[in-house]
Amino acid sequence: MAAGAAVRILIVDQNPERASLLEEAMREAQYSDVVVVRETHGLLRRIVQIDPDVIVIDLENPNRDVLEHMFQVSRSVPRPIAMFVDQSDAATIDRAMDAGVATYIVDGLRKEGIRPILDTTISRFNAFKRLRDELERTKQALEDRKLIERAKGILMTTRRLGEAAAYELLRSTAMSDNRRVVDVAHEVIRSLKAMQ
Repeated sequence: MAAGAAVRILIVDQNPERASLLEEAMREAQYSDVVVVRETHGLLRRIVQIDPDVIVIDLENPNRDVLEHMFQVSRSVPRPIAMFVDQSDAATIDRAMDAGVATYIVDGLRKEGIRPILDTTISRFNAFKRLRDELERTKQALEDRKLIERAKGILMTTRRLGEAAAYELLRSTAMSDNRRVVDVAHEVIRSLKAMQ
């Protein structure tokens, strides 16, 4: 996702005057696709409908309900989120970051700073997404490795094979059936459970 005029921005702000100022600032920063939502009730449903590229929230003081909404959003519909607040504390900032807010600006809404802030929000979101994706791939690879090791152990015991021969049996079965080794390992483990 790249920043620029083609980016759809959702502004969430219950204060009409503040929302108008923020919308004007977005348009002056050359963001033409801007949608304003003034009600946080049903926010997740609205976000799914609007399908924004970036979410900008402007609040006087973020409360637990708003942060809970952001947590739900970041889990269900991951999007870069920039939050502008008038006042804050370290605990609130931590909760906001845990809820998926990529950029948290305290008393810093200035028209000339909108574009760099949104560019940073998008970049930070993309960097965190790459890290999360890599972590998930690593976790999955570790789980797959554990299953393969377990299946090898079963084959070594039940067929009296060495470790290399047990792995080769898994690998050759996977290749001949056009499946992944981990899928064959699952089948070996299921077969043993069925026999018990």
